[in-house]
Amino acid sequence: MIKTETAYRRANEKLKDHKAYIANEKLRLESMGLSKDQISHAVQPLLAFKGELEQDIQHYEMIKQGIFLPIETIMEVGKNLIAHRIYMNLSQAELAKRLGVSEAQVSRDERNEYEGATTEKIQSVMNALGLKTTIHIETAAV
Repeated sequence: MIKTETAYRRANEKLKDHKAYIANEKLRLESMGLSKDQISHAVQPLLAFKGELEQDIQHYEMIKQGIFLPIETIMEVGKNLIAHRIYMNLSQAELAKRLGVSEAQVSRDERNEYEGATTEKIQSVMNALGLKTTIHIETAAV
């Protein structure tokens, strides 16, 4: 998950470089006499990485527009908190100030996507971001 503008710019540069690398790799493999199927098979991992990077970039762009994916499990709450901070154009340093903690603490929490955070910490972050939540629990189909 891309969490900062700097990381977003780096991801776009990496994507641009990776596309060029894939094109060059295809030409190199072609010059070795490999068939189109062999080339396709050989570059499949490169294309998979490119696809993941494109998805990360698209997700960040959606967040910046205020488009949030629904939370389907409690484990996704942390990603959603980060997404809302990004959408609000609030830096980790600004969030840290609101929380009364160090920027390093916010950075660690976000790096781990708030995994293992207490409900009190989650609620504090939500309060600092001006968020509220409604939880709807359903019986899962077995």
